[in-house]
Amino acid sequence: MKEMLEEKLARYEELERMMTDPEILADGNQIANIAREQGSLVRVASAYRRFKDLNEEITQVREMIEGDDPEMKELAEGELPSLLAQREEVWEELLDISAAGDEGNRTKVMLEIRAGTGGDEAALFARDLFEMYKKYAETKGWKTEVMDASPTELGGFKEVVLGVSGDGSFASLQYESGGHRVQRVPETEAKGRVHTSAATVAVMAEPEDVEIDLKPDDYRKDIYHASGPGGQHVNKTASAIRLTHHETGIVVTCQDEKSQHKNLAKAVRVMKSRLYELRQSEAQQKRADERKSLVGSGDRSQRIRTYNFPENRITDHRINFTLYKLDQVLAGNLDPVTEALIEYDRQQIRDSVGALD
Repeated sequence: MKEMLEEKLARYEELERMMTDPEILADGNQIANIAREQGSLVRVASAYRRFKDLNEEITQVREMIEGDDPEMKELAEGELPSLLAQREEVWEELLDISAAGDEGNRTKVMLEIRAGTGGDEAALFARDLFEMYKKYAETKGWKTEVMDASPTELGGFKEVVLGVSGDGSFASLQYESGGHRVQRVPETEAKGRVHTSAATVAVMAEPEDVEIDLKPDDYRKDIYHASGPGGQHVNKTASAIRLTHHETGIVVTCQDEKSQHKNLAKAVRVMKSRLYELRQSEAQQKRADERKSLVGSGDRSQRIRTYNFPENRITDHRINFTLYKLDQVLAGNLDPVTEALIEYDRQQIRDSVGALD
C-alpha cells in the first residue's frame, strides 16, 4: 500500500509541475487531461502528504520524550496523544480511498442488468434489481436515467441499462457487478414451488469525454424501428440506434427515446463506458489478485448474492454476509450490504499492511 501511495503522490506532484509548463498550458486538450487526472488524485495525495507530515511530527515528539530536557519532555508527552489520534484519522481516510479503488471518485455510473437463466421469472427479477437500484439512488440523492431497456410482455426486462450520477455513486455501486440469484415462488406457479433464477449486473464507470476518444469512423451506425414487448412496433419512425465498434466488436443499442438524436447520444455514452471498462478490466483483476479478494473485482460470471424471498433473506457470498431484511433492501436500503462490503475491503487492506507502528 505504501508503494501505491508513494506512486500516486509522485504522479500528483509531477502533474503539479506540468500545470506550470508554458508549452503544456498552450495546449487546451492536454491541459484538460492533466487537470482531470490531477483532480482524481487530489484527495489521496493530500491525505498522504498529511499522513507523512504527522509521521515526522510523531518521530520528533518521541525523540523529545526520550531527551534530557524535563520541560520539553512534559510538553511532548502532552502533544503525542493528539498527534497519534490525528494520524489514525488520516489513516482511516487512506483506507477508505484504497478500498474504493482508483475509480472511487467517479460520480457517473452505468448499470447493465440482464436476465439470466429462468425465462420470464429471470426477466422479472431483472426488473426488481432495476427498481432496487433506482430506489437506492433516490435515497442517496443521485440522479438516474434509463439509457436503454428491452421489456418483456409480463413487465420484466431482458436487459436494462441505468445511468446513475452523484457523489459516491461508483464507490458504492461497484460491488454490485456479478451474478445475482433469486429464490421465490413465481406468480405463475400454481403448486407453490420455489424456483431459482438469475440475473447479471455489470457496473461501469462513465468516463469523461477527454478519456475515451470515440469518433463516428470508429463504429458502424444502424438505424431501425423501435419495438415493444413481443416484437410489437411502438414507433412508426426509425429512431432506434445500434452501434458496432469496429475494433472490439462491442455492440450497443438504444431505443428508449423517440428521438433518433437522443438515442444516438445515449448509445455513444454507453459505448464509451464499455470501452473504458474493457480498458480498466486488466487493472481491476490485478487489484483483486493482489488483495486475494473478489469484492469489487467486477467479475460478472461470479455468483455474488442470493435473494431468498420465503426467508426474507439476502446473502452476499463473497463475505458470507446474511441479512434477514430482504424487503427493506429491495425498497432501496442497500446500505447495510454495501457498508459490510466496504468494511471487508478495508479489513483486507489493514491485514495486508499491518499496524501503523
